[in-house]
This record gives sequence, C-alpha cells and structure tokens, in this order.
Amino acid sequence: MESSVSFGVILAVLASLIIVANALVAMAVLSLILKNDSISLCFTLNLAVADALLGLAISGLVTDQLSSPARPTEKTLCRLRMAFVTSSAAASVLTVMLIAFDRYLAIKQPLRYFQIMNGFMVGACLAGLWLVSNLIGFLPLGIHGFQQTTYKGSCSFFAVFHPRFVLTLSCVGFFPALLLFVFFYCDILKIASTHSQQIRNTEHVGALARAHRPPRTPSDFKAVRTVAILIGSFTLSWSPFLITSIVQVACQECHLYLVLEQYLWLLGVGNSLLNPLIYAYWQKEVRQQFSQMALAMKKWLAACLLLLSARDGGPEGRRESVRYITTMSHSELEG
Repeated sequence: MESSVSFGVILAVLASLIIVANALVAMAVLSLILKNDSISLCFTLNLAVADALLGLAISGLVTDQLSSPARPTEKTLCRLRMAFVTSSAAASVLTVMLIAFDRYLAIKQPLRYFQIMNGFMVGACLAGLWLVSNLIGFLPLGIHGFQQTTYKGSCSFFAVFHPRFVLTLSCVGFFPALLLFVFFYCDILKIASTHSQQIRNTEHVGALARAHRPPRTPSDFKAVRTVAILIGSFTLSWSPFLITSIVQVACQECHLYLVLEQYLWLLGVGNSLLNPLIYAYWQKEVRQQFSQMALAMKKWLAACLLLLSARDGGPEGRRESVRYITTMSHSELEG
C-alpha cells in the first residue's frame, strides 16, 4: 500500500510538472507563430500539446493510486486510459520525428523548402500524425493478442496490454525511426561540412556566391542541434522500457512487470517533461519569448500594485500614483 501511495505521489507531481511546463512552452511558441508567421513552429507547438495531453492522461491514474482503500478500476476504463496514454506518447514521438524531418528538409532543400512546407502541407502532416497516433494507441483494443487475458483490478499498462504490443511497436516503429534519424544526421553533418567550406571560400572570394545559392542560416543548424538533443533524450528515456519489455516477451518466467511499470515506464513518461525544458534552454527564440512574457507579467503586476496602493491611499495617494505611473520609464519597469 505504501508503495502504491508513493508511486501515486510521484505520478501526481510528474503529471503536474509536465502539464505546466508544456503549457508555458505552448504559450511562448504560439506567441512566436502569431508574431513571426513561422509555419515550422507549428510542429513545436504540436509537441508541447502532445506532451501536455500525456501529462493529463497520466493524471487520471493518480486517483487510483492514492485512493485508500485501493478501489478496483473497471477493465474497459483501464484500457481506454492506457490507450489515451499510448496515443499521446506516440504523438509526442512522431512529432519529434516530424521536427527532425522538417529541419532536414530545410537544410537539404533550402530553395524549395517554403514551396514544399506550406500551410496546407503542415496541416496535412499534423492531421495524419494524430490519426496514426490514435491508431497506435487504440490498436490493442482491436487485437486480442495485444491484450492481457487476466485482470486483477489494479490499472496499469501491463495489467491490460501484453508486452507483445510493445515488442511490435519497437520493431515496427522505434528501431526503424532511430536508423532514419542516423541517416538524417549523417547527411546533415555532410551538408554542414560543405557549408563550412562555402563560408571559408566566401570570405576570400566575396559574397558573389549568394546570387546563385543562398547559404543555410546558422539558425537552421542550431535548430538541428536542438532536435538532436530531443532525439537523444527520447532514446535514453524510452529505450530501457522498450528493451526490458522485449526481454519480458522472450523470458516468460522473468517477472519484470514491477520494474517496468513503476520505474522504467515513469522514466519514459518523464521525457515529456524534458522536451519543454530542452526547448526553453536551447532554443534562443523560445528563451527570448519567455523573457518578454516575464517582463509583461512584471509590468502588469507593477501596475496592479500601484493601482491598489492608489485606492488604499485616498485621493492624494491616487493622484501621486497616477503621476508616478505616467512618468515611469521603461528602464524602471524592467528594473
């Protein structure tokens, strides 16, 4: 019982942090999209939404873990919860893949990028992504071989889904995606090497080469670095869970469900907390937008405090406060 309560507390804290962190990143990225009309940032916004939905999905499991005495969850309800968790996690992973492909396309085809990746294409990609994610998440509900034959009332991932489901996802999705990422970044490294050579040649010859082909901007390669960190964190977070699930399928006598559900699964879910932290730290545009949001909040709080003090200080205090507000400079507000 103590173990269940401890797990429930950890789950509640993790779910809250995931929702709050991704909501803040979503607000910052949405502001950037409205300000700069950047289509590619829609993928970043989708990643924050998918991770926030994952936090919302696992928050539904908190009540079961913290309830005393432990009350059984209906099998159908547990299946739907785990399908929602799986589809949200799949949407997060597929979005990282889509961001990686978007950056690869921007560097590989800089002249045709905006022709290919227009508003319609971005919308189609996101619609297809959520369709595939929901198909993956709810797949065990339609295939009997991916379901557990027995259910004891305690809702968890492997209480309703068989490890064969994770094995199938690993072989069909996870490992091929890793190979695809390796191909992307090997090609990107080759392009980056050529780009560096072009810069050195431009320094000697001049800027005439730009008339024939505009060089890739440094921001493209910085964005690729951010995506590489996202992929690395995803691999480190989910690999232990997926590999141990494969071991469980191969070794039926090995009872690894406790380790899988209370440790490795939490490690994988924690990737949805790492994603917004990575963007908040590594992506300069997001950092600057956070600074602007914090400054706007600081100005709003300062104005509210001044108005409250004016109301409490009577007419004389109100006149002084109004005079102070009108003469307050921008630098004083930032300070």
